[in-house]
Amino acid sequence: MLYCKSLMQLIWLFTSNTKCFSTFGISQCSSSCSTCLFIPLLCLQQDSCEKNMLVWTVCAALIACGVLLRHSSFLQDVQFVLTKIKVRRFIEKCVQTNYSILDRFLELVKTQPHKPFVYFKDETFTYRDADILSNKVARAFLQAGCVKEGDTVALFLGNQPMFLWLWLGLVKIGCAGALLNSNIRSKSLLHCLNCSGATTLVAAEDLLDAVKEVLPHLHEQQINVFILADRCEVTGVESFIDKMNQASSEPIPKELRSHLTMQSPAAYIYTSGTTGLPKAALITQGRVWTMSLLLPSSGVNSKDVIYDTLPLYHSTGFLVFTGAIERGIPVVLRSKFSASQFWDDCRKYNVTVIQYIGEIMRYLCNTPQKLSDKNHKVRLAVGNGIRADVWRDFVRRFGEIQIREFYGATEGNFALLNYSSKMGALGRHTFLHKMFFPYAVIKYDIDKEEPLRDSSGFCMEVQRGEPGLLVTEITAKAPFTGYVRDMKQTEKKKLHNVFKKGDLYFNTGDLLRIDEDNFMYFHDRVGDTFRWKGENVATTEVADILVLADCVKEANVYGVKVPGQEGRAGMAAVTLMDGLKFDSTAVFKHAEDILPSYARPRFMRIQRSLDITGTFKLIKTKVVEQGFNPNEITDPLYFLNEKEKNYTPLTPDVFDSIIAGDVKI
Repeated sequence: MLYCKSLMQLIWLFTSNTKCFSTFGISQCSSSCSTCLFIPLLCLQQDSCEKNMLVWTVCAALIACGVLLRHSSFLQDVQFVLTKIKVRRFIEKCVQTNYSILDRFLELVKTQPHKPFVYFKDETFTYRDADILSNKVARAFLQAGCVKEGDTVALFLGNQPMFLWLWLGLVKIGCAGALLNSNIRSKSLLHCLNCSGATTLVAAEDLLDAVKEVLPHLHEQQINVFILADRCEVTGVESFIDKMNQASSEPIPKELRSHLTMQSPAAYIYTSGTTGLPKAALITQGRVWTMSLLLPSSGVNSKDVIYDTLPLYHSTGFLVFTGAIERGIPVVLRSKFSASQFWDDCRKYNVTVIQYIGEIMRYLCNTPQKLSDKNHKVRLAVGNGIRADVWRDFVRRFGEIQIREFYGATEGNFALLNYSSKMGALGRHTFLHKMFFPYAVIKYDIDKEEPLRDSSGFCMEVQRGEPGLLVTEITAKAPFTGYVRDMKQTEKKKLHNVFKKGDLYFNTGDLLRIDEDNFMYFHDRVGDTFRWKGENVATTEVADILVLADCVKEANVYGVKVPGQEGRAGMAAVTLMDGLKFDSTAVFKHAEDILPSYARPRFMRIQRSLDITGTFKLIKTKVVEQGFNPNEITDPLYFLNEKEKNYTPLTPDVFDSIIAGDVKI
C-alpha cells in the first residue's frame, strides 16, 4: 500500500504542478524536483480526451508494475527515464531557440561575474575573468587574419586555463576547436590535424619540439602555427600570448557567430574506436548540451565545487568544464592527476564533487593510509570504469561518498547511469528505458567479430547472464554523427536490419551482460582496441609504429589481463628481420620517442611467424589467451623496464613479481 501511495503521490505532484512543466530547462529546476516527470510528456501530442485516457492508462500501468515487481529500484528506474526525457526536451528547446552553452556562460557572466569559475594552482579566475580572457583570445585570432567564421583551430596543449579561454574564444567567433591529445606525435599528430580540417594549430610552449618535428608538413598544408609564448624564434611559428595580451577585451559581437546552430561543430574529440588511427568525433553545439547535462543528471547542484584531473581533450574532462557552466559552479583544474596531492587539493578548494576513471580510484586506494582520509567535503563522485572491489575499498576508506558510474562513448548516442549505487554495475535494464531510448544486448560471434543472426537474418538478444554486444537505435532524436572525413569507419559502426528490415543501430563495440536483477555490467571490448591507463589503445596504430623499428618485420599487438590492474596491458608478438636479433634497447627507444606512454607495449614476444587467417588477418585469440606467462610460453619474452630504459627478459621470477604487484608496469 505504501508503495502504491508513493507512486500516486508522484503522479499527483506531476499532474497538478504546471510550474515545472513550463520551465525552459534543467538549470532552472531544483535538483529535488520530482514533478518534471513522465505522463505529460506522453500527452503533448494528444487531444484532451486522449490525454486523459492516456494519463490514467499510464498511471494504472505504473501502479500495477510497482505492485507486481515490488522492486526497491522501481521508482529510481522511472525517475531515471523521466530525467532523460526531460534532458531530451530541454535540448529540443535549445535547438528551437538556438540557445548554446556559450549563451549560458554569457548569462552567468552577467548574473555572477565575481563567482570563481576556475581554480588552478594558486590562481583564481572568476566568470568575468574568463569572459575577458576569451574575448582577448577571439580578438587575437581575428587580428592575426588567419581565422574566420566556420574555421577549425586545433588545440594542442595539456590541462591549463588557457585551454578553456581558447575554446570559448573560438566559439565566440563562430569557430570549432579540434582537441588534440597532447601525447600524440608525428604520424598521429598529422593525421588528427588532417581529419579535422583545421587551418590553424595552437600548441603549448612545452610541445614546440613535437610541432617542429612535423613543421615541414604543416607548411606544405598551409596550416598556420602558433605557440603559447610571448616570443618564438622558430621560422614559420608565431607567438600567441603577446598578441593576446595586446588585444582588446571588449565583448565579441554576436553577429560573428550568427551562423551557428545546434548542428554546427563546437569541437572535435578524438577516439581510437576499434581499429586504426584516432578518429575525430564531431561534437555539435547540441551535443555539448547532452554532455554537459550528465552532471545535473548525476546529482550535481549549483552549490558544488567540482575537481577535474582528467585531460580536457577527452570528453570526460571536457564535459566537466561545460557541465560546470551549465550548473554555474567552479572547476578545480589540475594539470595532471596526482594521487598524493588529490585529497589535499580537495580540502584546499572545498571540493564537493570529483570526476574519475577507474584507474584514479585504484591509485587513490593504493596510497598510504592517513588519519585525514575522511577529512574532506566530497559527497559525490561521477565517472566510469571503477571495479566493484575498488568501489568497496574506496568508500570504506574515504567515507560514504555517493558514486555515480556512467556509461557512454564520445561518438555514441546512448548513455547509462548507475543511479542505484550497485557496486560494479553500469546501470539497469528496464522496459521503460528501452521503450523511450531503444537499445539491445545481442548475441555476438567473437571469432568472426560480427553479431549472430537467426535464419531470418535478424539479430538475437542474449539471455540473462550471457555477454552480448550493446547496440543502440539510431534515430532523429538519437543521432550518430559519425567520424569526420572517415565514411568507412562511420559505416562500420552502423548495423542495418537488426530486428526488422530498414532499422539502423549503433554498434558500441562493447560486450555487456545483464544479471537476474536487471543490472548491467561491462564484460569486454570487441575489435582491436583495448583500454590501458584510462586510454583507448588502437592495436593497428601501435603495430604500424613497431614495424618501423629496424629489427622488427611484423607485429601483432593486443591487450593482456594483468592481475590487480584496470583494463589490459599492451603486448606485441613480433617477428624479426632476416639475420637480425631483437635489439631491445633500440626498440625501447623507438617506442619511447613515438608512442604515448600508455600505448607502449608492456610485453614483447618474439615469434618465428605470426598466425594469420585465409584473408591475411592476424589471429589474436590464441596469443591473448596465452598471455605473458614464461612458464607456459616457449618463445622469448621481454618486459618494458622503465628503470633500465630497455626491454629486459621476462623470467619466471620477474613474472611472479609482476603478478604479486612488486614490479610496476
